[in-house]
Amino acid sequence: MKVNIEIDCTPLEARQFFGLPDVAPMQAAVMDKLQQQVLSNIEKVSPESLIQSWFTFDPKIAERFQDMFVAMAGLGGTRSGDKKK
Repeated sequence: MKVNIEIDCTPLEARQFFGLPDVAPMQAAVMDKLQQQVLSNIEKVSPESLIQSWFTFDPKIAERFQDMFVAMAGLGGTRSGDKKK
């Protein structure tokens, strides 16, 4: 004997039928808090703020980055102000 029962209801109706709690308000609150955190931290990862934080650490870091990119590009040599001893 084979019996098939098909129930057509929404997930909310099924949760209510089985007595499960409605988690929609909790999900909305969590998503609002997450959105606020993301928006408050988005400024910290903007390209301008990242570069500013990198270059304020050491005043000569811009020159070091330039030297590194020149060396990586294979253009070689040193800047005219640098002298080897």
